[in-house]
Amino acid sequence: GDRMWHFAVSVFLVELYGNSLLLTAVYGLVVAGSVLLLGAIIGDWVDKNSRLKVAQTSLVVQNASVILCGIILMIVFLFKTQLLTLYHGWLLTMCYILVITIANIANLASTATAITIQRDWIVVVAGEDRSKLADMNATVRRIDQLTNILAPMAVGQIMTFGSPMIGCGFISGWNLMSMCVEYLLLWKVYQKTPTLALKSAKVEESELKQLNVKTESDVKPAEGMQLIVEKDVTGFEPQQEKEVSCAARIAEPFVTFRDGWVAYYNQPVFLAGMGLAFLYMTVLGFDCITTGYAYTQGLSGSVLSLLMGASAVTGIMGTVAFTWLRRKCGLVRTGLISGVAQLACLVLCAISVFMPGSPLDLTVSPFSDISARLFESEPLPTIASPEVKPEMVFATGMPSLLNGSTTPAYSDPEMSPEPVPLISVSLLFAGVIAARVGLWSFDLTVTQLLQENVIESERGIINGVQNSMNYLLDLLHFIMVILAPNPEAFGLLVLISVSFVAMGHIMYFRFAQKTLGKQLFVCYTPDPKAVSDSSPPGNTSTV
Repeated sequence: GDRMWHFAVSVFLVELYGNSLLLTAVYGLVVAGSVLLLGAIIGDWVDKNSRLKVAQTSLVVQNASVILCGIILMIVFLFKTQLLTLYHGWLLTMCYILVITIANIANLASTATAITIQRDWIVVVAGEDRSKLADMNATVRRIDQLTNILAPMAVGQIMTFGSPMIGCGFISGWNLMSMCVEYLLLWKVYQKTPTLALKSAKVEESELKQLNVKTESDVKPAEGMQLIVEKDVTGFEPQQEKEVSCAARIAEPFVTFRDGWVAYYNQPVFLAGMGLAFLYMTVLGFDCITTGYAYTQGLSGSVLSLLMGASAVTGIMGTVAFTWLRRKCGLVRTGLISGVAQLACLVLCAISVFMPGSPLDLTVSPFSDISARLFESEPLPTIASPEVKPEMVFATGMPSLLNGSTTPAYSDPEMSPEPVPLISVSLLFAGVIAARVGLWSFDLTVTQLLQENVIESERGIINGVQNSMNYLLDLLHFIMVILAPNPEAFGLLVLISVSFVAMGHIMYFRFAQKTLGKQLFVCYTPDPKAVSDSSPPGNTSTV
């Protein structure tokens, strides 16, 4: 349900606003900004409340928001013409704002669900068995990749053979049913894993996982002490709350935000997390930007769907490679090998910039299109009209080489270009697809490093800040595209993307060097029984 909604919401917003990308762009900026600002606060909320309460609340809020959004979109699709005439169209504008706001709430709830299930519950269920934790992480990622393929296909078929309104109704109904099923499954897991009910903030050597040699055996905080917000609590026993001033309550979110980022910086896996975040500053993925560029190069929709399927297959291969490499070489070295593999594949993307068929032309100013749109004061369309010529030249003016069409939208003999060679775009997508093996293996490595080396009382807030870092770099990559939107500058964006990926892996190399020292390049099979036997039996799951 979540994957279907993430795919469909952008399509719905484009349909609503007359085939303009304005609402989609606004939604993307709101989502990225919200997670960036609220990631630490959401993580702190996950840390301070019981696991079952957090999981149930975030699940209900997420699905209820999607259902409500779907109902509002159905109403707008049905009565859009009438809404345009009411209050000079302001009522329709309020509906747009309401849809984006509720969809943003759904995304924040989805973030909370991902933090509590994928970064906390899974660690407790796996117990002290690192191999089991790695297998569970890889399985979750494979499921995620499969749903990422199947969900858009299902929604796309419904919207193609039905209508956007039917698509909204289907997604709302699906989320209603899936919410009930997921709620029951969470309850079952919680009942079968008694350790999920024990949420202690006590610092123990077994939770630090021996990544950093420094231990704090002489310092034993009291049970229930919060390490980020130093406030004494005791398990689940009621306690008299102290009087808190209004100013302190207002300042609390800002203090949490600051303390979360400081705690993230002080983590032993800080450089590894930063390395993962830098991988988000890239146009070398299957998002709307790369898809749009592919259309300018003449690739058809059917070819793009096949390429997306191939990228999902290589992503699943990355999860298999992660589990195998971890058993053979250890977790930290797996990230290093994965990074080298990803960079080696991305060399093809860098080479594609200079191959025949590449539209790279640094003499064309990337700001000319922006200045034209800003200063010529062209009105944005609100309803698609057949008389209005499209402004975007994505599939226009370029021959669709793989679907047989060689006639541009406006037939002008002088504007008809020569067929574009496919060498450049073929190398680009070959590098992007092959790099997914290293990318997902590296992602799983950093995920498990965060799971193993962040103490229980800080798991939520640290992973919340990690999500904020990911969204920050993702936001920067969208700003980079906005500053250079023309296809002639895409080659420059590719080179910048490869540079950021390289910087991310350099950060991880520095982390691995600090962690393993001279043993970094000594590949060995880790002993699965290397976990300390002194860990309390209560930490082992019964599942």
